[in-house]
Amino acid sequence: MRPLFTDEDFEFATRTLLGGVFAGAADVGEVLTTVDRIRDGNGRSWVDEWTATADRLLAEDGSAASTAARALRAASYLATATGAADRTGDDGLFASLWERHRRAWDAFVDATDLAVERLEVPYEGTTLPGYLFRSGAPDDPRPTLVYTNGSDGSVVGAWVRGISGALARGWNAMTFDGPGQNAALVRQGLHFRPDWEHVVTPVVDALLARADADPHRLALVGVSQAGYWVPRAVAFEHRVAAAVADPGVVDVSAAMLTHLPHHLVRLLDAGNREVFDKEIALGLRLTPRVRAMMTWRMRPYGTTSPFDFFTAARAYTLTEDVVRQVTCPVLVTDPEQEQFWPGQSRRLYEMLPGPRELVRFTAEEGAAGHCEPLAVGLRGERVLDWLARQLT
Repeated sequence: MRPLFTDEDFEFATRTLLGGVFAGAADVGEVLTTVDRIRDGNGRSWVDEWTATADRLLAEDGSAASTAARALRAASYLATATGAADRTGDDGLFASLWERHRRAWDAFVDATDLAVERLEVPYEGTTLPGYLFRSGAPDDPRPTLVYTNGSDGSVVGAWVRGISGALARGWNAMTFDGPGQNAALVRQGLHFRPDWEHVVTPVVDALLARADADPHRLALVGVSQAGYWVPRAVAFEHRVAAAVADPGVVDVSAAMLTHLPHHLVRLLDAGNREVFDKEIALGLRLTPRVRAMMTWRMRPYGTTSPFDFFTAARAYTLTEDVVRQVTCPVLVTDPEQEQFWPGQSRRLYEMLPGPRELVRFTAEEGAAGHCEPLAVGLRGERVLDWLARQLT
Protein backbone atom coordinates (compact mmCIF):
# COMPACT_ATOMS: atom_id res chain seq x y z
CA MET A 1 0.00 0.00 0.00
CA ARG A 2 1.49 3.34 -1.04
CA PRO A 3 2.26 5.63 1.91
CA LEU A 4 1.07 9.21 2.25
CA PHE A 5 4.09 10.12 4.42
CA THR A 6 7.68 8.97 4.68
CA ASP A 7 7.47 9.76 8.40
CA GLU A 8 6.39 6.43 9.94
CA ASP A 9 4.56 8.03 12.87
CA PHE A 10 2.58 10.34 10.59
CA GLU A 11 1.74 7.47 8.25
CA PHE A 12 0.46 5.21 11.03
CA ALA A 13 -1.61 7.99 12.60
CA THR A 14 -3.14 8.85 9.22
CA ARG A 15 -4.09 5.23 8.59
CA THR A 16 -5.66 5.10 12.04
CA LEU A 17 -7.73 8.18 11.20
CA LEU A 18 -8.85 6.75 7.88
CA GLY A 19 -9.96 3.60 9.66
CA GLY A 20 -12.07 5.75 11.95
CA VAL A 21 -14.22 6.82 8.99
CA PHE A 22 -16.05 3.49 9.41
CA ALA A 23 -17.28 4.64 12.84
CA GLY A 24 -17.92 8.29 11.96
CA ALA A 25 -14.77 9.54 13.72
CA ALA A 26 -13.28 11.04 10.55
CA ASP A 27 -14.29 12.03 7.04
CA VAL A 28 -12.16 11.05 4.07
CA GLY A 29 -12.08 14.49 2.47
CA GLU A 30 -11.19 16.18 5.74
CA VAL A 31 -8.34 13.75 6.32
CA LEU A 32 -6.90 13.95 2.82
CA THR A 33 -7.05 17.73 2.52
CA THR A 34 -5.39 18.07 5.93
CA VAL A 35 -2.71 15.58 4.96
CA ASP A 36 -2.10 17.59 1.79
CA ARG A 37 -1.26 20.68 3.86
CA ILE A 38 1.16 18.96 6.25
CA ARG A 39 4.90 19.14 5.73
CA ASP A 40 6.18 15.59 5.99
CA GLY A 41 8.05 15.02 9.25
CA ASN A 42 7.35 18.50 10.62
CA GLY A 43 5.74 18.28 14.07
CA ARG A 44 4.54 21.87 14.17
CA SER A 45 2.89 21.53 10.77
CA TRP A 46 1.19 18.32 11.89
CA VAL A 47 -0.22 19.96 15.01
CA ASP A 48 -1.28 23.16 13.26
CA GLU A 49 -3.11 21.52 10.38
CA TRP A 50 -5.08 18.95 12.39
CA THR A 51 -5.97 21.68 14.87
CA ALA A 52 -7.15 23.94 12.05
CA THR A 53 -9.42 21.20 10.69
CA ALA A 54 -10.87 20.57 14.14
CA ASP A 55 -11.39 24.30 14.77
CA ARG A 56 -13.35 24.65 11.53
CA LEU A 57 -15.66 21.82 12.51
CA LEU A 58 -16.24 23.12 16.02
CA ALA A 59 -17.05 26.63 14.75
CA GLU A 60 -19.87 25.47 12.50
CA ASP A 61 -23.47 25.69 13.72
CA GLY A 62 -26.08 23.03 13.10
CA SER A 63 -28.58 20.61 14.58
CA ALA A 64 -27.80 18.53 17.63
CA ALA A 65 -27.08 15.54 15.41
CA SER A 66 -24.68 17.53 13.23
CA THR A 67 -23.04 19.12 16.26
CA ALA A 68 -22.43 15.67 17.76
CA ALA A 69 -21.01 14.29 14.51
CA ARG A 70 -18.65 17.23 14.00
CA ALA A 71 -17.53 17.20 17.64
CA LEU A 72 -16.64 13.52 17.38
CA ARG A 73 -14.52 14.12 14.28
CA ALA A 74 -12.91 17.20 15.84
CA ALA A 75 -12.02 15.19 18.94
CA SER A 76 -10.42 12.60 16.70
CA TYR A 77 -8.32 15.18 14.83
CA LEU A 78 -7.23 16.89 18.05
CA ALA A 79 -6.24 13.56 19.57
CA THR A 80 -4.18 12.93 16.45
CA ALA A 81 -2.49 16.31 16.85
CA THR A 82 -1.30 15.40 20.36
CA GLY A 83 0.91 12.69 18.88
CA ALA A 84 3.38 15.25 17.56
CA ALA A 85 3.08 17.81 20.37
CA ASP A 86 6.43 16.79 21.82
CA ARG A 87 8.08 17.34 18.43
CA THR A 88 7.32 21.08 18.55
CA GLY A 89 9.55 22.03 21.48
CA ASP A 90 6.54 23.43 23.39
CA ASP A 91 6.54 21.66 26.75
CA GLY A 92 2.94 22.55 27.60
CA LEU A 93 1.40 21.73 24.24
CA PHE A 94 0.64 18.06 24.87
CA ALA A 95 -1.57 18.77 27.89
CA SER A 96 -3.36 21.71 26.27
CA LEU A 97 -4.09 19.75 23.09
CA TRP A 98 -5.29 16.80 25.14
CA GLU A 99 -7.69 19.07 27.04
CA ARG A 100 -9.05 20.42 23.77
CA HIS A 101 -9.60 16.91 22.43
CA ARG A 102 -11.41 15.92 25.62
CA ARG A 103 -13.67 18.99 25.49
CA ALA A 104 -14.61 18.11 21.92
CA TRP A 105 -15.35 14.53 22.97
CA ASP A 106 -17.51 15.79 25.84
CA ALA A 107 -19.34 18.04 23.36
CA PHE A 108 -20.13 14.89 21.39
CA VAL A 109 -21.33 13.14 24.55
CA ASP A 110 -23.57 16.11 25.42
CA ALA A 111 -25.06 16.47 21.93
CA THR A 112 -25.58 12.85 20.90
CA ASP A 113 -28.97 11.18 21.23
CA LEU A 114 -27.29 8.00 22.46
CA ALA A 115 -27.81 7.01 26.09
CA VAL A 116 -24.43 7.78 27.65
CA GLU A 117 -23.42 8.35 31.25
CA ARG A 118 -20.20 9.70 32.73
CA LEU A 119 -18.82 7.45 35.43
CA GLU A 120 -16.40 7.87 38.32
CA VAL A 121 -15.01 4.47 39.28
CA PRO A 122 -13.73 4.29 42.88
CA TYR A 123 -10.01 3.51 42.81
CA GLU A 124 -7.52 3.55 45.68
CA GLY A 125 -8.71 6.71 47.38
CA THR A 126 -9.64 8.53 44.18
CA THR A 127 -11.73 7.76 41.09
CA LEU A 128 -11.10 6.83 37.47
CA PRO A 129 -13.22 8.61 34.85
CA GLY A 130 -15.23 6.59 32.37
CA TYR A 131 -18.15 6.62 29.96
CA LEU A 132 -20.95 4.05 29.75
CA PHE A 133 -23.09 3.84 26.61
CA ARG A 134 -26.39 1.95 26.98
CA SER A 135 -28.41 0.20 24.31
CA GLY A 136 -31.43 -0.47 26.51
CA ALA A 137 -33.32 0.90 29.47
CA PRO A 138 -31.54 1.58 32.78
CA ASP A 139 -33.07 -1.58 34.28
CA ASP A 140 -32.44 -3.79 31.23
CA PRO A 141 -29.35 -5.99 31.79
CA ARG A 142 -27.33 -6.24 28.58
CA PRO A 143 -24.03 -7.76 27.51
CA THR A 144 -21.41 -5.13 28.28
CA LEU A 145 -18.14 -4.57 26.46
CA VAL A 146 -15.41 -2.92 28.52
CA TYR A 147 -12.78 -1.31 26.31
CA THR A 148 -9.25 -0.89 27.65
CA ASN A 149 -6.98 1.54 25.82
CA GLY A 150 -3.28 1.01 25.32
CA SER A 151 -0.38 3.29 26.15
CA ASP A 152 -1.57 6.33 24.18
CA GLY A 153 -5.05 5.70 22.76
CA SER A 154 -7.70 8.38 23.07
CA VAL A 155 -11.29 7.92 24.13
CA VAL A 156 -12.22 8.38 20.46
CA GLY A 157 -10.21 5.24 19.75
CA ALA A 158 -12.45 3.41 22.22
CA TRP A 159 -15.46 4.61 20.22
CA VAL A 160 -13.99 3.49 16.91
CA ARG A 161 -12.68 0.07 17.95
CA GLY A 162 -15.20 -0.97 20.55
CA ILE A 163 -18.12 1.20 21.59
CA SER A 164 -19.76 1.90 18.23
CA GLY A 165 -19.73 -1.75 17.16
CA ALA A 166 -21.09 -2.95 20.50
CA LEU A 167 -23.96 -0.48 20.36
CA ALA A 168 -24.86 -1.62 16.84
CA ARG A 169 -25.40 -5.12 18.28
CA GLY A 170 -27.58 -3.96 21.13
CA TRP A 171 -24.89 -4.27 23.79
CA ASN A 172 -23.74 -1.75 26.34
CA ALA A 173 -20.19 -0.46 26.10
CA MET A 174 -17.91 1.22 28.59
CA THR A 175 -14.43 2.72 28.52
CA PHE A 176 -12.34 4.18 31.31
CA ASP A 177 -9.08 6.04 31.83
CA GLY A 178 -6.74 3.80 33.78
CA PRO A 179 -3.55 5.00 35.49
CA GLY A 180 -1.27 6.58 32.89
CA GLN A 181 -4.10 7.06 30.41
CA ASN A 182 -5.88 10.21 29.32
CA ALA A 183 -7.50 12.12 32.22
CA ALA A 184 -5.97 9.83 34.83
CA LEU A 185 -2.57 10.92 33.53
CA VAL A 186 -3.13 14.53 32.47
CA ARG A 187 -5.46 15.68 35.25
CA GLN A 188 -4.72 13.28 38.10
CA GLY A 189 -1.05 12.48 37.63
CA LEU A 190 -1.60 8.72 37.89
CA HIS A 191 0.92 6.50 36.12
CA PHE A 192 1.03 3.06 34.56
CA ARG A 193 1.14 -0.06 36.67
CA PRO A 194 1.78 -3.63 35.52
CA ASP A 195 -0.73 -5.30 37.88
CA TRP A 196 -3.78 -4.18 35.89
CA GLU A 197 -6.12 -6.47 37.81
CA HIS A 198 -6.11 -3.77 40.49
CA VAL A 199 -7.58 -1.43 37.86
CA VAL A 200 -10.04 -3.80 36.19
CA THR A 201 -11.54 -5.21 39.40
CA PRO A 202 -12.87 -1.79 40.55
CA VAL A 203 -14.30 -1.29 37.04
CA VAL A 204 -16.05 -4.66 37.21
CA ASP A 205 -17.31 -3.86 40.72
CA ALA A 206 -18.81 -0.60 39.48
CA LEU A 207 -20.50 -2.20 36.49
CA LEU A 208 -21.94 -5.16 38.35
CA ALA A 209 -23.50 -2.85 40.93
CA ARG A 210 -25.72 -1.55 38.11
CA ALA A 211 -29.03 -3.00 36.90
CA ASP A 212 -28.12 -2.50 33.23
CA ALA A 213 -25.07 -4.79 33.14
CA ASP A 214 -25.63 -8.53 32.81
CA PRO A 215 -23.21 -10.03 35.35
CA HIS A 216 -22.74 -13.16 33.22
CA ARG A 217 -22.01 -11.38 29.93
CA LEU A 218 -19.12 -9.03 30.60
CA ALA A 219 -16.38 -8.79 27.93
CA LEU A 220 -12.99 -7.13 28.31
CA VAL A 221 -11.24 -5.88 25.16
CA GLY A 222 -7.70 -4.50 25.17
CA VAL A 223 -5.81 -2.88 22.29
CA SER A 224 -2.11 -2.18 21.82
CA GLN A 225 -0.35 -2.29 25.21
CA ALA A 226 -3.62 -3.48 26.71
CA GLY A 227 -2.86 -6.70 24.85
CA TYR A 228 -0.67 -7.25 27.92
CA TRP A 229 -2.96 -5.64 30.50
CA VAL A 230 -6.11 -7.59 29.61
CA PRO A 231 -4.62 -11.10 29.88
CA ARG A 232 -2.90 -10.01 33.09
CA ALA A 233 -6.19 -8.73 34.52
CA VAL A 234 -8.32 -11.77 33.66
CA ALA A 235 -5.75 -14.05 35.26
CA PHE A 236 -6.98 -12.63 38.57
CA GLU A 237 -10.43 -11.16 37.81
CA HIS A 238 -12.62 -14.15 36.96
CA ARG A 239 -15.97 -12.39 36.61
CA VAL A 240 -15.07 -11.45 33.03
CA ALA A 241 -16.82 -13.88 30.66
CA ALA A 242 -14.52 -13.39 27.65
CA ALA A 243 -11.48 -11.32 26.74
CA VAL A 244 -9.75 -9.99 23.63
CA ALA A 245 -6.08 -9.05 23.26
CA ASP A 246 -5.43 -6.97 20.12
CA PRO A 247 -2.62 -7.90 19.62
CA GLY A 248 -1.25 -10.36 22.14
CA VAL A 249 1.61 -8.87 24.18
CA VAL A 250 3.77 -11.07 26.40
CA ASP A 251 6.67 -8.67 26.98
CA VAL A 252 5.95 -4.94 26.66
CA SER A 253 9.62 -3.98 26.97
CA ALA A 254 10.56 -5.84 23.78
CA ALA A 255 9.20 -2.95 21.69
CA MET A 256 11.60 -0.57 23.46
CA LEU A 257 14.65 -2.75 23.98
CA THR A 258 14.98 -3.69 20.30
CA HIS A 259 16.05 -0.10 19.61
CA LEU A 260 18.86 -0.12 22.19
CA PRO A 261 22.47 -0.90 21.19
CA HIS A 262 23.93 -3.93 22.96
CA HIS A 263 26.26 -1.89 25.15
CA LEU A 264 23.28 0.06 26.53
CA VAL A 265 21.39 -3.15 27.26
CA ARG A 266 24.44 -4.32 29.22
CA LEU A 267 24.43 -1.07 31.23
CA LEU A 268 20.72 -1.58 31.91
CA ASP A 269 21.31 -5.16 33.03
CA ALA A 270 24.13 -4.00 35.30
CA GLY A 271 21.92 -1.37 36.94
CA ASN A 272 24.25 1.47 35.94
CA ARG A 273 21.66 4.24 35.94
CA GLU A 274 24.03 7.22 35.83
CA VAL A 275 26.08 6.09 32.83
CA PHE A 276 23.03 4.75 30.99
CA ASP A 277 21.14 8.05 31.31
CA LYS A 278 24.20 10.07 30.28
CA GLU A 279 24.70 8.02 27.12
CA ILE A 280 21.03 8.20 26.21
CA ALA A 281 21.01 11.98 26.79
CA LEU A 282 23.99 12.39 24.48
CA GLY A 283 22.28 10.42 21.73
CA LEU A 284 19.00 12.28 22.13
CA ARG A 285 20.70 15.64 21.61
CA LEU A 286 21.57 14.46 18.10
CA THR A 287 18.13 13.02 17.27
CA PRO A 288 15.27 15.42 18.11
CA ARG A 289 12.60 13.06 16.77
CA VAL A 290 13.75 10.21 19.03
CA ARG A 291 13.97 12.67 21.94
CA ALA A 292 10.34 13.62 21.39
CA MET A 293 9.35 9.96 21.16
CA MET A 294 11.11 9.22 24.46
CA THR A 295 9.32 12.13 26.15
CA TRP A 296 5.99 10.79 24.85
CA ARG A 297 6.70 7.23 25.94
CA MET A 298 8.13 8.05 29.38
CA ARG A 299 5.34 10.43 30.41
CA PRO A 300 2.77 7.78 31.41
CA TYR A 301 5.43 5.85 33.32
CA GLY A 302 5.95 8.95 35.47
CA THR A 303 9.67 9.36 34.87
CA THR A 304 12.17 11.47 32.94
CA SER A 305 14.97 8.94 33.44
CA PRO A 306 15.47 6.60 30.47
CA PHE A 307 17.00 4.03 32.82
CA ASP A 308 13.91 4.07 35.04
CA PHE A 309 11.66 3.89 31.97
CA PHE A 310 13.32 0.83 30.45
CA THR A 311 13.59 -0.82 33.87
CA ALA A 312 9.91 -0.21 34.60
CA ALA A 313 8.85 -1.56 31.19
CA ARG A 314 10.54 -4.86 31.94
CA ALA A 315 8.02 -5.49 34.72
CA TYR A 316 5.25 -5.66 32.10
CA THR A 317 5.79 -9.31 31.28
CA LEU A 318 3.32 -12.20 31.30
CA THR A 319 4.80 -15.24 32.97
CA GLU A 320 3.60 -18.83 32.64
CA ASP A 321 2.53 -18.76 36.29
CA VAL A 322 0.24 -15.78 35.64
CA VAL A 323 -1.20 -16.89 32.31
CA ARG A 324 -2.10 -20.37 33.55
CA GLN A 325 -4.59 -18.66 35.91
CA VAL A 326 -6.68 -17.34 32.98
CA THR A 327 -9.99 -19.22 32.94
CA CYS A 328 -12.16 -17.28 30.48
CA PRO A 329 -12.05 -17.71 26.68
CA VAL A 330 -9.53 -15.37 25.03
CA LEU A 331 -9.31 -14.17 21.44
CA VAL A 332 -5.86 -13.00 20.33
CA THR A 333 -5.51 -11.01 17.13
CA ASP A 334 -2.43 -11.65 15.01
CA PRO A 335 -2.01 -8.90 12.40
CA GLU A 336 0.48 -9.36 9.59
CA GLN A 337 3.25 -6.73 9.70
CA GLU A 338 2.82 -6.10 13.44
CA GLN A 339 5.47 -3.46 14.00
CA PHE A 340 5.72 -3.27 17.80
CA TRP A 341 5.35 -6.80 19.19
CA PRO A 342 5.90 -9.18 16.25
CA GLY A 343 5.45 -12.83 17.10
CA GLN A 344 4.00 -12.16 20.54
CA SER A 345 0.38 -12.88 19.60
CA ARG A 346 1.23 -16.50 18.86
CA ARG A 347 3.36 -16.70 22.00
CA LEU A 348 0.43 -15.58 24.13
CA TYR A 349 -1.96 -17.90 22.32
CA GLU A 350 0.30 -20.88 22.99
CA MET A 351 0.63 -19.94 26.67
CA LEU A 352 -3.11 -19.73 27.32
CA PRO A 353 -4.43 -22.81 29.13
CA GLY A 354 -8.13 -22.70 28.27
CA PRO A 355 -10.47 -21.84 25.38
CA ARG A 356 -8.64 -19.58 22.94
CA GLU A 357 -8.60 -18.44 19.35
CA LEU A 358 -5.88 -16.82 17.25
CA VAL A 359 -7.29 -14.62 14.49
CA ARG A 360 -5.02 -13.63 11.63
CA PHE A 361 -5.37 -10.29 9.79
CA THR A 362 -3.50 -9.89 6.51
CA ALA A 363 -2.22 -7.26 4.12
CA GLU A 364 -4.30 -8.79 1.33
CA GLU A 365 -7.41 -8.01 3.40
CA GLY A 366 -6.23 -4.45 3.99
CA ALA A 367 -5.91 -5.40 7.65
CA ALA A 368 -2.14 -5.51 8.23
CA GLY A 369 -0.33 -3.56 10.91
CA HIS A 370 -0.62 -2.86 14.61
CA CYS A 371 -4.29 -2.91 15.70
CA GLU A 372 -5.44 -3.26 12.07
CA PRO A 373 -5.78 0.52 11.55
CA LEU A 374 -7.43 0.40 8.11
CA ALA A 375 -9.74 -2.54 8.82
CA VAL A 376 -12.04 -1.28 11.54
CA GLY A 377 -15.06 -2.95 9.94
CA LEU A 378 -13.48 -6.35 9.36
CA ARG A 379 -11.78 -6.39 12.75
CA GLY A 380 -15.03 -5.47 14.49
CA GLU A 381 -16.99 -8.15 12.67
CA ARG A 382 -14.56 -10.90 13.64
CA VAL A 383 -14.00 -9.76 17.21
CA LEU A 384 -17.64 -9.05 18.01
CA ASP A 385 -18.89 -12.24 16.32
CA TRP A 386 -16.47 -14.21 18.49
CA LEU A 387 -17.59 -12.36 21.61
CA ALA A 388 -21.23 -12.94 20.73
CA ARG A 389 -20.58 -16.69 20.64
CA GLN A 390 -18.92 -16.56 24.08
CA LEU A 391 -21.63 -14.41 25.66
CA THR A 392 -24.67 -16.47 24.59
